[in-house]
Amino acid sequence: MSNMKTPGVYIVENSAFPNSVVEVATAVPAFIGYTQTASQNNRSVLKKPTRICSMAEFHDIFGVGANLRFGFAEAADEVSNNVSFSEKHYSVSTSGNNYRLYQSMQMFFLNGGGPCYIVSVGDYTTGIAKDALLAGITILLNEQEPTMLVIPDAISLTAADCYMVQQQMLMHCGGDARSRIALLDVHNGFQDEDDSVAAFRAGVSNKGIGDFGAVYFPWLNSTLVSDTDIDFGYLTEEGKATLRAVLNEELGRPDVTSDLGKLLADLTNNKTYADEFKLKDIDRTLRSKSVIYKALIQEVSRQLNLVPPSGAMAGLYTMTDNCDGVWQAPANIEVLGITSPALKISDEEQETLNVDINGKSINAIRSFTGKGNLVWGARTLDGNSVDWRYINVRRTVIMLEQSIKLAVKAYVFEPNNAQTWSSIKSMISSFLTSLWQCGGLVGATPAKAYSVRVGLGETMTSEDILDGDLRITVFVAITRPAEFIEIAFQQQMQKS
Repeated sequence: MSNMKTPGVYIVENSAFPNSVVEVATAVPAFIGYTQTASQNNRSVLKKPTRICSMAEFHDIFGVGANLRFGFAEAADEVSNNVSFSEKHYSVSTSGNNYRLYQSMQMFFLNGGGPCYIVSVGDYTTGIAKDALLAGITILLNEQEPTMLVIPDAISLTAADCYMVQQQMLMHCGGDARSRIALLDVHNGFQDEDDSVAAFRAGVSNKGIGDFGAVYFPWLNSTLVSDTDIDFGYLTEEGKATLRAVLNEELGRPDVTSDLGKLLADLTNNKTYADEFKLKDIDRTLRSKSVIYKALIQEVSRQLNLVPPSGAMAGLYTMTDNCDGVWQAPANIEVLGITSPALKISDEEQETLNVDINGKSINAIRSFTGKGNLVWGARTLDGNSVDWRYINVRRTVIMLEQSIKLAVKAYVFEPNNAQTWSSIKSMISSFLTSLWQCGGLVGATPAKAYSVRVGLGETMTSEDILDGDLRITVFVAITRPAEFIEIAFQQQMQKS
């Protein structure tokens, strides 16, 4: 030692082990949308990525969901989402902006969600705008931790604007960040499969970036809102007027001096029924006496509980990663908090969803007798790619790339020599061995599951070293799901 000048005994501690690769988090989604408030510790977090770990934290910082109102009007003929009475048809439809972030957060935590980021781009006094959601995507560029991107409010836009936002989500994940995957919903994914899926495939391109996105269909009938929590207060003033006319016709115009008659006479005004008429008592009375009112409440409940699947899928990704590992395909698992998918899909119908001529695979959520409502697909939006067809393969490689990238940063500006190469190779090999032992890589031995190459004449030339380039090549055999299982049966001759 050059600093030993005084006679004595000196102790030197030598490092026996190389640096290690630490596996990065894989289940941290980022949600972009509109919230009631955006304040943390009396400071605004509007348009600022905010990390939360529970629904309670969401309530503290971002408030609750919007008070959605419904229109109730006579329709010219039988329409979808309708209520019928005396050969007349009535449409029930949402009035104003349908903010969906709050619902998606409920489904996320209900299905196993954990830490996540929220980017609030506005409150409920502003309309849902494409530009605001796109700005939210840009804000996330400087955040390193998120590994999923979810924008449930995109489906409340027009179809064209929704597809534009979803296209930018794919561009962000597959072009700019390359460290996260986009979870997409099908616009109007509760309607006919042929129409909604065809429109999605025509509106969103997967060229070069499809493996960074996954799509789920159809929407889900959730249990977030109970029928008992809904009353005529959910109707617009115009809707109340229509309801009063329908109830007068159905109930035979009750005496205006009776409690029911007073209710019908005042149904369209702004009185506080909870104080003056005991709202819940009147609601129960209408439910017992009016068929049309009961059907109306059920239809409002159905629409309130109709949710896009991306929030629930983000939760299931998180649960799968935490329980089994990112290399496990997030499929053949039950979606919690729902009664059924909005549409029933058969084996024949799923064929066109799962395998598409342009590779735009869409994962189905299906109901199976005795098994529940299962995620029945594990493909990315690049379903024709042999390399990146499966969601777990793409997400595992993202984890490997980001983990190794962060670890190798410690060797920037180190001597580009054999000692450095050996340290890097040992560090990466140790990490991949651990991954192989957990089942993330396939092979009878570590040597068959992966290989790491680095060095002069192997991955670099003399010119590379002179230029300051250190090149590492990693080969890995990723676990792939058994998507198609064939069982062959053949008769044999009697032997005894």
